[in-house]
Amino acid sequence: MLIDLLLAALSVLIFVPLVTGYCAYSYGRSFALWCGLGVVLPGVSFVVLTVLLYRKEMTPGERLVREAKQILATAAAPKVGMRY
Repeated sequence: MLIDLLLAALSVLIFVPLVTGYCAYSYGRSFALWCGLGVVLPGVSFVVLTVLLYRKEMTPGERLVREAKQILATAAAPKVGMRY
């Protein structure tokens, strides 16, 4: 029973920093820095990164850029069945 709990705690302590680092890297931040913060402060670093990324995504400029990219991607996609 005790070994199971230790293995579960160890897997969480390994998993959280990796997920934090991956999320940071996918948004252009340093993987090593956020993974290191995830090792030192597992829960806190994940919450702080989530808040930072949420703030970035919710700014009006970021939303407009995201919408513009979607519009351009749809316009650039080839239409099936259309002849030029």
